[in-house]
Amino acid sequence: MYVFFSLLFMHIKVMEKPNEIYKKLSTDEVIRLGGERFIQSRSSTSMSISTHAYMDSFSGLSDQQLKDVQLIEIFLLSSEKLTQQQFEKSSNLLDWCDELSSSLGNPIQRVVYYFSKALRAKIDKEARRIGLFTGPTMNHVFDMEGTIMSTTSTRSLISIYQKLPFYQAGRFSGVAALVDELSRSKRVHVIDLSIRHGIQILILMQSLASQHGFRINHLKVTAVGTGFEEKIKQTGDRLKSFAESMHLSFSFSIVIVEDMLDFNKDLLELDPREALGVYSAYGLYSLIAQQDRLESLMKVIKSTKPRVMVVCEVAANLNSPNFVNRLIEALFHFGAVFDALEECMDREDENRGVTESMYLGEAIRSIVATEGAERAIRHVSIDVWRKFFARFGMREIGLGMSTLYQAKLVAGKFSCGSSCTFDMDGKSIVIGWKGTPIECLSAWKFA
Repeated sequence: MYVFFSLLFMHIKVMEKPNEIYKKLSTDEVIRLGGERFIQSRSSTSMSISTHAYMDSFSGLSDQQLKDVQLIEIFLLSSEKLTQQQFEKSSNLLDWCDELSSSLGNPIQRVVYYFSKALRAKIDKEARRIGLFTGPTMNHVFDMEGTIMSTTSTRSLISIYQKLPFYQAGRFSGVAALVDELSRSKRVHVIDLSIRHGIQILILMQSLASQHGFRINHLKVTAVGTGFEEKIKQTGDRLKSFAESMHLSFSFSIVIVEDMLDFNKDLLELDPREALGVYSAYGLYSLIAQQDRLESLMKVIKSTKPRVMVVCEVAANLNSPNFVNRLIEALFHFGAVFDALEECMDREDENRGVTESMYLGEAIRSIVATEGAERAIRHVSIDVWRKFFARFGMREIGLGMSTLYQAKLVAGKFSCGSSCTFDMDGKSIVIGWKGTPIECLSAWKFA
């Protein structure tokens, strides 16, 4: 129980009493209030936060807001029972969550819906592990890259990118950081470790082609991956068509290896006349559980001597070996994402539903319900990446005010863009939603 308390205290501060009746609360704020109620219901009078302070936090809430706070409290109670191996009590509390949550409801109801499904899977696994349940069990390995590249989710993910300002702000500012180091070069070569649908390359083409008083001679892009060659070829065809429409000399090559240990410098067709850059948006985290592969990849990248490597990854630590820590971090992170979907898209939007179920719901399940090799989603904080990159002689370079300005400019074009937040973490930019970090953008040079 006390482990649960200490981790919640890291996230929760007593909120100020609302100045107006029925003030609109963000999903993050509702989760914090639910955490406060959980702590209040479970703590003794010796704990430092007073009951009066808690009661002030709940005054001025609407009936629906109080129900949402209660839903979070019930989910946390169920999670606590799981950690105490009280599986039946945990399951019974999840039955209550099922009655109050919905995949079609408000963001709190939606996020609890998917977290409850994940917690049920966790209960089943834990009960089988200690012999309470018998019978065959099937591992559920989530293939994130396969989901992203699937025909079913492609349209939905592109729609999400178009509707959520922090994703566009991240891509535009990431390209701006790349261009800052590669501009004014006649021949540019970009190695993309996560090409997917190629949206970032479209932005790069436009940026390079619009340089005032300077015309690039040729842009070459090399997509590196371990699968989905046909899908990547389709991305390349689209990029070639776009380049032709801009009268931009462009070539596209693909390097597919079955195992990242087989990736080597000779596969990249490097040209000393080219200004070389490396771009990776959500392209490294999938190798965290395979340290030898990740290290091998970075050694090859270092050997190419790029002018810059731009990295964009999730700004949350979702790789803790401690289940409770991982659960709480994930609840706040995904709560912010669901909040953004609510504010920027209609509830009935088909693309939103597909993304929440196929992408977010499965990611939540991976983080909450799985351990070991089965756990595919392993995001870590920028501090962890800094320590890792330092082993390869990588030096973080400051993202200038122009990059930060670019991010804010892009977000400002959205009707919901005012909810985007931008902070500096050392030399990196953290892009968030109503103060909750979503992704972190950084740029690096090799010594």
